Amino acid sequence: MTEEQKWQHSPEPQNDVVVLDAKGLRALAHPVRVQLVGLLRRHGPSTATRLAERMGLTSGATSYHLRQLAAAGFVAEDTERGNARERWWKPLHQMTWFADRNLADEEPEAALSYLRSVVAANALTTQRALNSFETMPREWRHSFDFSDWSLLLTPEEARRLADEVAEVVGRYRRAPGTGSGSEPASGAGSESDSGSASESESGAVSESALGAVPEGAERVAVVFQVLPDPASGPEADESEGRS
Repeated sequence: MTEEQKWQHSPEPQNDVVVLDAKGLRALAHPVRVQLVGLLRRHGPSTATRLAERMGLTSGATSYHLRQLAAAGFVAEDTERGNARERWWKPLHQMTWFADRNLADEEPEAALSYLRSVVAANALTTQRALNSFETMPREWRHSFDFSDWSLLLTPEEARRLADEVAEVVGRYRRAPGTGSGSEPASGAGSESDSGSASESESGAVSESALGAVPEGAERVAVVFQVLPDPASGPEADESEGRS
């Protein structure tokens, strides 16, 4: 893959990062699989039965999707746990990156299905947080932020904005395994596991200068999107003029 073929802020391959190819993209083009990978990354190894209870599915459904994820190299059986009657599964990476821009053109249906699955997973994360809002400690309620802005940008400026935000987020990331504050991520290149962020990614993928997890730290979901607004482009203006 050439530099021109990468999404902005695409990371260099590392042990905790999987960069999607055509096979991986097709395997993740399903909302259940995106959610399964996310659950295993956030909460650690689990069984099809336990995951099914979390997701409101049958164990047969989660077992099937876990096998498909294993075949594609996203999860593996945790042989140190379980027994002949119960299989445990573990994630093989902490981050997913959709880094090849050409792949979206070559596999448009799979790419769109994957991105829709990421959006659905992010929406579920947001809804869970809102459902818990009233019972959260006051200091965490005050940390909520649902800001949005409408900007006039060129494609180059939009990419630069995403790069700069990813660089800031990278300064707050801790390497996997440093404790409850370590975060999995999914990225879609221009997008995000659930996702793809390039995270200028020198900061997001490598160990952060933050070091050990401080007392009082909790997992925080940061969902960032740069979305061209189809309702504000020249074609939309023309259609409004014709109406």
